[in-house]
Amino acid sequence: MIQLKRAYDAVNNDDGTRFLVERLWPRGVKKEDLRLGGWLKDVAPSAELRKWFSHDPEKWTEFQRRYFAELKERPEALEPILKAARKGRVTLIFSSHDAIHNNAVALKSYIASHTPSKAKRLSR
Repeated sequence: MIQLKRAYDAVNNDDGTRFLVERLWPRGVKKEDLRLGGWLKDVAPSAELRKWFSHDPEKWTEFQRRYFAELKERPEALEPILKAARKGRVTLIFSSHDAIHNNAVALKSYIASHTPSKAKRLSR
């Protein structure tokens, strides 16, 4: 199962393997406080796409299209997430204030729709 959580939310034992899926480190958060299985910068949107999107909900559909194109170009970046999901729960950590329109939401959707059916079941 893949779930989402803000970097500013408390760590929970039920989080499973936690991956930060941002290109930039969340402001004001100490590295040891996040208890990460990894910081996956390469799975995050490019700096150019992140700046273009600027968390504007009106750009959400186009952001997802562009982000999915980037992910398609680097499938190996997803491997740590997929490997951990085969073993148990995974939590994708994001820093955006908008819990609906952010790259972690898009990434979870991408994984669910672009991986074999077993991985789709894991992401629900």
